[in-house]
Amino acid sequence: MRIAILHNQDHALLEDDPGREAREDVVRVAAAMRAALGKSKQHTVSLLPVEADLLGIHEALATDKPDVVLNLCESLAADARGEMLVPAMLELMQVPYTGSSALSLALALHKNKAKEILRARGVPSPAFCVIGHVEDLADVDLPFPLIVKPSREDASMGIDFDSVVTSKQGLGRAVAKVLRTFHQPALVEQYIEGREVYVPLLGNSPRRALPLSEIRFGNAFVGKPHVVSYKAKWDLDSPECIESPSELASLPPDVEARCIQVAMDAFEALECRDYGRVDLRVDSAGQPYVIDINPNCDLHPQAGFARAAEAAGLSFADLALHLVDLAWERRHGNQAPRLTRPDSARRAAEPHRDLHAGRGVVRARAHRRRAHAQQP
Repeated sequence: MRIAILHNQDHALLEDDPGREAREDVVRVAAAMRAALGKSKQHTVSLLPVEADLLGIHEALATDKPDVVLNLCESLAADARGEMLVPAMLELMQVPYTGSSALSLALALHKNKAKEILRARGVPSPAFCVIGHVEDLADVDLPFPLIVKPSREDASMGIDFDSVVTSKQGLGRAVAKVLRTFHQPALVEQYIEGREVYVPLLGNSPRRALPLSEIRFGNAFVGKPHVVSYKAKWDLDSPECIESPSELASLPPDVEARCIQVAMDAFEALECRDYGRVDLRVDSAGQPYVIDINPNCDLHPQAGFARAAEAAGLSFADLALHLVDLAWERRHGNQAPRLTRPDSARRAAEPHRDLHAGRGVVRARAHRRRAHAQQP
């Protein structure tokens, strides 16, 4: 089988890129996936980096004619909004590809649109508004505390301690910073005090929840908002990163079931598929609220999703091949006939609650520090 791995390689395009670390990390994820998929001699695996020339990628795919594309593109020309263009092109070329569609990626990226759909579907999500100009601040009618973030970014870009505000003055500063730095509207959202829980989801019919994880906020967060900032995700040496590890979540059974159901409903509402992660805040009453939906989430073997899959008994190589299977089956209606797994045989899908009995624990955080990226 010919497998092409598409990934963005645009981290050096901008002199001042607030998301450089996150973009650069995708290159390492692609290398790890290539190593995992290349363990079987029956597969030919190629890397196709994407900078800004989508037409060039079209020509490369037309020439290479892969059976399946593993789509790891998270941006185009260092712009996250370009992420949706890659699956749209693959659809037009009728090439099977992993992960969510252009529509789902676009909705998840435009956070206010995603929240409108969630709230229309009755999926719990914090109240919000969108501010495109500082003059619109007078129209904000939400109770403090609030959290301010870019409306069209991921990987915690633009989030720090100052993003959580308790006054009109703080709100104005935070909104102005987003408008100035990211050149896009600011999402102003009710800040939910409580636990931060991540629900990784795998598959389609049935869809399963892998073991849930939770951020443990340490001493660096005493007297400060409990938020996973960009620094906490990408600056290995920062106290925010060191003291916000991700651990296997320990929740009362009813709260855990509620978290899984809310995550499933959110994924379904945006028509996401194959794999992803839903980020929740769980208040003191045990009510989960969706704060972010991450289709096509980070797949590095040291990241939270792969660790959760391992805790459920699915090795990284198995996970990679399973994703290829999902793309193949979606197009052809049956399991890829040429796939062989280097580690274990394909298992029948189990109810998502049973996955918590898998071997091991999730030791890596749901987000991954870039310095931890290693090649297998």
